[in-house]
Amino acid sequence: MYRFFEQLSSRIAAPFMGEHSRNGKVWHCRCGQSLFFRNSQCLACSAALGYQPQQSRLSSLQSGPQVDTWLLDADPDAGVFRRCANLDSPAACNWLLPANDHDGLCIACSLNRTIPDLSVPENHERWRKVEIAKRRLVAQLLSLGLQVIPKAVDEETGLAFDFIGIDLKGKTPTTGHANGLITLDIEEADDAHREQVRVQMHEPYRTLLGHFRHETGHYYWERLVANSGWLEPFRSLFGDERERYAEALDRHYRQGAPLDWQQHYVSAYATMHPWEDWAETWAHYLHMMDAVDTALGFGMSAREMDFDYQPFAPSTLFDPQHPGAPAFLSFVNAWIELAGMLNELSRSMGQPDFYPFVLSSAVIAKLHFIHLVIQQEGGRADEVLAQ
Repeated sequence: MYRFFEQLSSRIAAPFMGEHSRNGKVWHCRCGQSLFFRNSQCLACSAALGYQPQQSRLSSLQSGPQVDTWLLDADPDAGVFRRCANLDSPAACNWLLPANDHDGLCIACSLNRTIPDLSVPENHERWRKVEIAKRRLVAQLLSLGLQVIPKAVDEETGLAFDFIGIDLKGKTPTTGHANGLITLDIEEADDAHREQVRVQMHEPYRTLLGHFRHETGHYYWERLVANSGWLEPFRSLFGDERERYAEALDRHYRQGAPLDWQQHYVSAYATMHPWEDWAETWAHYLHMMDAVDTALGFGMSAREMDFDYQPFAPSTLFDPQHPGAPAFLSFVNAWIELAGMLNELSRSMGQPDFYPFVLSSAVIAKLHFIHLVIQQEGGRADEVLAQ
């Protein structure tokens, strides 16, 4: 589970090794039907399905030894499980939890501090969309070896989500992060509203998953970088985060991004403050990892395409001498090729580019820095798991 990047690297090196080389995105029911991350029931044989986050796998289920308990067809010896209590709610959660965990909620749903007001009819569908995005985020964080601790377990260092709307005074909530609490305006789950805001903000894209990936970047900066040996290297690369945030925010919205921002940042918003540069780059790192993993899981690769792209050189990386530098460079170059192919596919359907960004050498160095931070944390998680 915590060796995600090592497995991904081997698949990048040999993407067509065969079916056994694919993992993480497509599973199979006991009847042979293909299963996907969101599924809670097999469409072919109606078998109950459940996602086991500890092993990053979806499996058909068979009845367990007690009522409302289940065994995995993929691994009957893996233990006894319960289905998340939110399965039959608008959240439609298909995740599993150990049968001896009587809280009733899986790891993803246990992060919710406030759910939308379900007396508002529109919020049923909005909550479903929000939870789909959040579960994908949490599954990815776990696969990378990052600790996901609910605030209900550890108030000081845990993570929680508030999905809220306009309050009694008519005030609209602001999507953001503060001390491990991620707040989302539930209206962001309305496609028309989100597109309107995207246009107003001059953003190339705006998604629920993108929001979550960005805001968890702030959370993990506090967990992994602040008060650690990574802080000074962070400042040399991203800038000094001690700059007053309110002043930086005001300057950004008055003056906008520098004209040459694309040479140094992944997005215009990243120019605002070092914290936002980190969070934006963190979000793109997660985008890239998940997209490459998904593409390889379906046997997609742009390796044989004749794209006129100049591969990034080792000198582009934050630490060119790091033992894992060649693997990361292969990942980045595979992403550049894949994004080019997917952009052309989007254009062929008259849609906006799949990935409307250009990655500069400076951004590649920042991505590599984030990669090293995550790899170190994932390694520690691996050590803890082995104890």
